[in-house]
Amino acid sequence: MNTRAISARILEAVIDKKKSLSQALDDYTSELNPSQKGQVQDFCYGVLRNYSQYNFIINKLTDTKIKPQLNMVRFLIAIGLYQLDQDRVAEHAAIGETVEACKQLDLFKFTSLVNALLRSYQRQYEDLQDIVNHASEQVKSNHPDWFLRRLKQAYPKGWKKIVKQNKQKPPFWLRINEQVQSAEAFKQALTEAEIEFEADKKIPTCILLTKPVPVSTLPNFELGSCSVQDRAAQQAAALVEPTAGERILDCCAAPGGKTAHLFEVCPDISVDALDIDEKRLERVKQNMQRLNFSCTPIVGDASDPQQWWDGLLYDKILLDAPCSATGVIRRHPDILFLRRDEDIVALAELQQKILIKMWSLLKPGGTLVYATCSVLPEENKNQIVEFLKQQADAKLVKIFDSETNEDPGWQILPGGQNMDGFYYAKLQKLK
Repeated sequence: MNTRAISARILEAVIDKKKSLSQALDDYTSELNPSQKGQVQDFCYGVLRNYSQYNFIINKLTDTKIKPQLNMVRFLIAIGLYQLDQDRVAEHAAIGETVEACKQLDLFKFTSLVNALLRSYQRQYEDLQDIVNHASEQVKSNHPDWFLRRLKQAYPKGWKKIVKQNKQKPPFWLRINEQVQSAEAFKQALTEAEIEFEADKKIPTCILLTKPVPVSTLPNFELGSCSVQDRAAQQAAALVEPTAGERILDCCAAPGGKTAHLFEVCPDISVDALDIDEKRLERVKQNMQRLNFSCTPIVGDASDPQQWWDGLLYDKILLDAPCSATGVIRRHPDILFLRRDEDIVALAELQQKILIKMWSLLKPGGTLVYATCSVLPEENKNQIVEFLKQQADAKLVKIFDSETNEDPGWQILPGGQNMDGFYYAKLQKLK
């Protein structure tokens, strides 16, 4: 199958079968070469970021609506529309390859429809864009109504900027491991490898690559010189402030980026890396091995610590709570198709339960850092406000002087300082 046919299969897995994009990509691209993988990823990410508009346009261009059981045809047309929008290949080639993909998927009788719709899109492009601009907010923004409603409520003046950022390609941040080499030595190695980057002005071990590159081309990557991690996620270790001799719990640790960062900041610590997903916990082990660190991986449910806890209290806890991931949509556009409004209530209940349970595992005088990659107050600020009301022995540790018990924590919005959307709050357990 050509890359368009494979991409259509992946879009079906995400949109119709509700499988994560990362899993679908793994399932369908394992035997492709790097160039083919890159093209498939481009098609899938591009279509998912714009699917509401493409779906709307397809409906406008067809006399009779394409039936749900023929969604594969719809996905192929969407791929063709996306490629025509990019101007990176000749238009006849983009259309021809999409028609060929139709044949490869045994959709022979729809080849004429695919060809006709893509050529109609070319001819009517300006008129169709005008129609899209006057369509519903859901179509224009490529965001579901329930999410738009929550964004407007939380950020009445800033929701449009969040939506815009969610459609952008994400930046490629690196975290330098100074246990292997100094930040300056790594930057020099990048320069010698002709990999362009921008050094972060505030964090010496954080750099932004001008464009993504395969990790295999990064100097000494296999020896643990660096890790790919967004600048927002790199704040976690600094907020935990690991100190030599401490026993730390990284709760919901997979895939282990923050776990490793704790060791990079302070190697002489003991870290339990907890995750409910045994398969994802393997990623933590792999990252620890590459970076030459050693943690204690624990398969367990954070909401039920009696199943796995050894009874010894922790000096510090990093709770990277399960969340809607609405702050990282530009990295994971499938979130727009996998999340539902009712998920937010369920996640908020789970987060509060885990937070209370984790608090019971913390030493008096210890600190807990609560983190999510969400932009929704129900999962972030509201959680901490409620927790501080309930827990008499909990004190807010201000990340910024402006914080109060009624407005706690640090909400990073997508694109803020070129970071992903994240939330952090720091709490101390009173003695």
